[in-house]
Amino acid sequence: MGGSAMTKPAEIYACLYAKEFPAQALLRLRPELRNKPCVVMEGEPPLQQVCSLTRKARSLGIARGMTQVEVDTFSEVTVVQRSLREETAAREVLLECAGCYSPRVEDCSQSSSFLCALDIAGTTGLFGPPETLARNLLARVSAMGITAYVAVSSNFHAAVAVAKAPLPLSVRVVPTGEESTALAALPLAVLGLTAEQDETFALWGIRTLGMLAALPERELISRMGQAGKRLRQMARGEMPHLFQPVEPALTLTERIELDSPIELLDALMFVVNVMLEQIVLRATARVFALASVSIMLTLEGGATHARTVRPALPTSDRQLWLKLLHLDLEGHPPQAAILAVTLDAEPGSTSKVQLGLFSPQLPEPSRLDVTMARIRAIVGDENAGRIVLEDTHRPNAFRIEPFTVPTVQAQDTSSCSARPAMRQLRPAESLTVVFESQHPMAFFFHGRRYAVERANGPWRMEGEWWNATQWGCEQWDLTARTQDGATLCCCLVRDLLREHWQMEGVYD
Repeated sequence: MGGSAMTKPAEIYACLYAKEFPAQALLRLRPELRNKPCVVMEGEPPLQQVCSLTRKARSLGIARGMTQVEVDTFSEVTVVQRSLREETAAREVLLECAGCYSPRVEDCSQSSSFLCALDIAGTTGLFGPPETLARNLLARVSAMGITAYVAVSSNFHAAVAVAKAPLPLSVRVVPTGEESTALAALPLAVLGLTAEQDETFALWGIRTLGMLAALPERELISRMGQAGKRLRQMARGEMPHLFQPVEPALTLTERIELDSPIELLDALMFVVNVMLEQIVLRATARVFALASVSIMLTLEGGATHARTVRPALPTSDRQLWLKLLHLDLEGHPPQAAILAVTLDAEPGSTSKVQLGLFSPQLPEPSRLDVTMARIRAIVGDENAGRIVLEDTHRPNAFRIEPFTVPTVQAQDTSSCSARPAMRQLRPAESLTVVFESQHPMAFFFHGRRYAVERANGPWRMEGEWWNATQWGCEQWDLTARTQDGATLCCCLVRDLLREHWQMEGVYD
């Protein structure tokens, strides 16, 4: 019995290219500077030079390699310092974005540009034709604040060359079999030649890939060796490539190094708002919400100030996160001017719980989070949250933990029965007790005399004899009545060490 073997999908690659990457990485979190002429300086003063610049800065006549003195002659230019940390963070963001469209991504970045290739063979059923995938990828990258170009080709090196070409189109698709024609008019600079190779081709009068592809192979090898053969194959769109994929991880982290120290909280929130917008975009692209956000502030003098905000439920509401961070930093302000800001978010599930038809309406979790944040700002973090009993018999032994929303589960209401609730008095109130025959017979509370009709107890407790805080007490549950018929059900506690009675709580 014969059968047809599964055929391997034809090779096809999408190349994502972003030039002037040092400038774009800095302006990604500085939207107010994107439409202004900006230059990026690197090096130590006074030997700083321009390493990257925007299109408007180039239109003024500024060029890469200019010194600080030369740049100062242009009054309209904004100067920012190069940040390798922000470039690394932006590169991880773009690789993470590319990983949403293909599990096979290769990073081919250079010092002044970002370049990665995606193996998109077999992705038509998920993302449509290659041109549709390229446009969706470019739209997502643009939402991250990066201007880029995408080229698609069945040859890896052809896709790289077309993406780096100075063409007006942002999305460029090279039909299969027409790689040589599409590359013919491109300049040699797209091949990334060495200085020696560039000088040699200039002496020969070779300026385009078409002219390089037309050179005879044997003569080219005899003069330039195997490197010449590889360049000719790349110019013809025939050079094979061993794909080396990386595994971009989802790290919801954003960092910005401020151009000048910040002391006001409102100015800090303006910066945090832009960073939160980027983190939310990245999380929602993976169908995640944010479970917690940690902010770390680098302060003058080398100190750091870190805070973590965790609401009751994961959410992607940027305004809610901004409000929670603002309230938390108001209660715990940094003690010095801020030089850098780092946001680190933890992804969480976006699943919703559908209530029953007759279930009561629950309050919005976001309103609860803001209310709890305001309460903590007044009473302190250690005095707001959820009460948890401690593992001891000592009376009033509890601690406060952060409030969390439990999972909603179906409950059997048929087994529920009415139970008395005790309103515990904090602090407990002292009172006088008439004690006869080892039982309380009457007590005076709030100026009134109560005659005990029923007494349950005593329940004796003691503990921590090994500490200076040794304690011992006995508890009574009483039903008492005044002369005018008013009934009171209460809990009295006697301190056995001090022979002191207190009203612990009242039963409803």
